[in-house]
Amino acid sequence: MGRRSCYPPRLRVAASLGAALLLLCVVLRALRPAFENKSLGSSLFGGVRKTPLQMLHDLDQGLRSPMAEVHHQRRELLRRACSRHTRRQRLLQPEDLRHVLVDDAHQLLYCYVPKVACTNWKRVLLALRGRGDPGAIPAHEAHAPGLLPSLADFSPAEVNQKLRDYLAFLFVREPFERLASAYLNKLAQPHSAVFQQRYGTRIVRRLRPHAHPDALARGHDVRFAEFLAYLLDPRTRRYEPFNEHWERAHALCHPCLVRYDVVGKFETLADDAAFLLDLVGEPGLRFPTPPRRPEKNPTRDQARRLFQDISPFYQRRLYDLYKMDFLLFNYSAPSYLRLQ
Repeated sequence: MGRRSCYPPRLRVAASLGAALLLLCVVLRALRPAFENKSLGSSLFGGVRKTPLQMLHDLDQGLRSPMAEVHHQRRELLRRACSRHTRRQRLLQPEDLRHVLVDDAHQLLYCYVPKVACTNWKRVLLALRGRGDPGAIPAHEAHAPGLLPSLADFSPAEVNQKLRDYLAFLFVREPFERLASAYLNKLAQPHSAVFQQRYGTRIVRRLRPHAHPDALARGHDVRFAEFLAYLLDPRTRRYEPFNEHWERAHALCHPCLVRYDVVGKFETLADDAAFLLDLVGEPGLRFPTPPRRPEKNPTRDQARRLFQDISPFYQRRLYDLYKMDFLLFNYSAPSYLRLQ
């Protein structure tokens, strides 16, 4: 039987108390020495393997490898960016944890960001649970609801314990390349009928005067400029949250409320995945289909081509919309933008 959510609407007082406990856990986690693990049950006694968080703590305290130093610097950059750009902390709510998946056996928390290899990371988590070669797991199975529990479905006490003792990680991507990938994959491809029907028809109906009846019915020919106008339209988020494929990474994973121990990047996915799997104690587990080298990244060229016809005014507005992702994860504004 699946675990029921501990936050039904009628228990608002309990949910508020749980949120306060979560915030206390986050504060304690931020103030304690980096990656200190207090769980005696996970200590290295009698040959018991160290947890991933303990492994990372050992690397941080000793002579760091080049990859360990890279990830140490990313954590520090994220911490400083949160301090600089977050005006005040708010309570961590259960819905903030909906994208954080839990692997109790390996003591891992993974916040998934769509269009940042999240299908393959879900395959890896399923493989760690004994479901075979990650490359052989179909995409629809990796995304099947209920196979990987969400941190939001646990009690406040359980959430506190997992945030304290488990290694938390996420993977991010240059925001506009991720946005271009979402548009091309979800609105511009012939196989994307579900997204075209739900979002494409909405975009055409709202933003294209005198649209052809076929476009109104199918939403199959949304232009990139129309997609961006839809994102910038205040009505879009007034009616419902952004779809997760173009929602900002910081709004999905809340990195200034939840402390992430490993911040991986799509641009260095193969190296970061190997580093993380080594911490887990599964260096032989191969991450499926590493991306092309950055200099051969087709999405970068596609993003450049898509944005070249967008006016500087709209480029600036869109950059402002995604600015926190650029700042928190140390991405520079793309050179092809005309932001002045």
